[in-house]
Amino acid sequence: MSAARAGSVLTWMLSVVVFVTAVVLLALWPTRTREIAVQPPLEPGLVERGRYIALAADCGACHTANRAAPFAGGLALASPLGVIYSTNITPDPETGIGRYTLNDFDRAVRHGIGSGNVTLYPAMPYPSYAHMTDADIVALYAYFTHEVQPVRSRGRRNGIPWPLSMRWPLGFWRRLFAPDPDSVAFDASGYHDPAVARGAYLVEGPGHCGSCHTPRAFTLQERALDDSKEIYLAGNALVEGWTAVSLRGDPAEGLGRWSTQDIVSTLRTAHNATHAVVGGPMNDVVVNSTQYLSDADLAAIAAYLKTLPAGAHPASSFSADPATASALAAGRESGRGAQLYDDNCSACHRTDGKGATEVIPELAGNSSVLAADPTSIVRLILQGSRLPATPAAPSALGMPGFGWRLSDGEVAELGTFVRQSWGNHAAPITAKTVHAVRSAL
Repeated sequence: MSAARAGSVLTWMLSVVVFVTAVVLLALWPTRTREIAVQPPLEPGLVERGRYIALAADCGACHTANRAAPFAGGLALASPLGVIYSTNITPDPETGIGRYTLNDFDRAVRHGIGSGNVTLYPAMPYPSYAHMTDADIVALYAYFTHEVQPVRSRGRRNGIPWPLSMRWPLGFWRRLFAPDPDSVAFDASGYHDPAVARGAYLVEGPGHCGSCHTPRAFTLQERALDDSKEIYLAGNALVEGWTAVSLRGDPAEGLGRWSTQDIVSTLRTAHNATHAVVGGPMNDVVVNSTQYLSDADLAAIAAYLKTLPAGAHPASSFSADPATASALAAGRESGRGAQLYDDNCSACHRTDGKGATEVIPELAGNSSVLAADPTSIVRLILQGSRLPATPAAPSALGMPGFGWRLSDGEVAELGTFVRQSWGNHAAPITAKTVHAVRSAL
C-alpha cells in the first residue's frame, strides 16, 4: 500500500473514531434541567391529589407485578428491543426512590433521566409526562414519598441482548426525540373550552394515550406527541400483539360514530352500549386507571377526543348495508366465510352483525374490525378475549377463541367476511397473516 493511500485510510479511521467519540460524549453529557423552585408544605389534600394523578398516569399498571406489593416493580414489559422489567418506585431507600429529591423525581418522570444520569428506556412514557405541570409533579412526589409503602425489592436484569442493552445510545435518542419539558409545557390557551383543554391535558400528559394509539417511526419514537399533527392518536400501532385503534374522528377506524357517552362508558366500564368491548392491554388501562377518574375528567377526555378530525387517508370505510343481514336471515350463505360466521358467530353477534346492547358489540362499523392492521380481529377469533370486571360492570363477559378448531385459511375467510359485510369495507385477511398471529401466540 502506498504511503498516500495508507495516510488516507488512517485519516478516515481517525475521522470515524472522532465522530463516534463525539456522539458518545453527547449522549453521556449530563443534561441540565430546570429545578422546581419551591416544594410546598405537605398540606391536607396534596397526597390525595397525588394519588389521583398516579391513577390518571396509570403508574400501577407497569410498576406492579405483585398486587401485595404495589409499585415494587418487576413486571415484564415487551419491547422491540427485548423484555424490560419495571423498576421499584416505592420509597425504599435502597432499592426504590426513597433517596430521590423532588427534582430527582422530576428528572425521572418528565425528562427520562434516572439516578446516575442514566437515560430511562422509553417504555417509561416520559415524552408524554413532559407535558405535566409542576403542581402535578409535586403532588405525585408527595404521594409516593408519604403514602406508598416502601418495599425492599431489587429489580431484575432486563432481557435485552447486547449491544442493544448499552444505555448510552438512549441518551442520544432522548436528546433527539424526547421533548424539553421547559419548552413544551402544556398550554391550555389554544383551547376555547376549559373542559376540552382539561381533556387534552389528561390525554397528552398523564394519560399518555399516544404511547399506544400514535404510530411510531422506525427509530421507535411516537410520530407526534400532541394534536398539532394529524398522525396523533391515528392508531394502527401494535401493542403487545393487539392493534391500537384510532382515537380520531374517522367514522370507520376511529371514534367518528361514537358519542361522548360511548367514550365515557368505555373508559369507566371497559365497554359501551353499542360499539366496543375492550380487550388486550386496554383492559389494564381501565382496571388500573380510567375507571377511577372523576365524571368531569372522563367527560373532558371524551369532549377533547371528539374535537379531533378524521385522518387524511382512511384505509377502511363503513356505510350501513342490509344486504348481508337479509341474506343470512334467509339462509343464503355466499361463501365459506358466511358459513363459518353462521356456525361460530351469529348466535351472539346475530345475522345483522349488531350484537346485543350493553353485552355484545356490533361488528357492523366496528373500529377494531375495520382497522387497517387486522391483527386484533385475527387474535380475537383465534384466542378470544374477556371483559375485565369493574365495580361499574362486575360481570366479566367473554368471547371464546376458535383457533383450536379453525385452520389458518378458515380464520382468514371468516375475518374477511366480517370485514366486508353489513357495509364494512376493509382489506381481506390472508392465511399468511393468520399464521403469523397464531405463531406469535
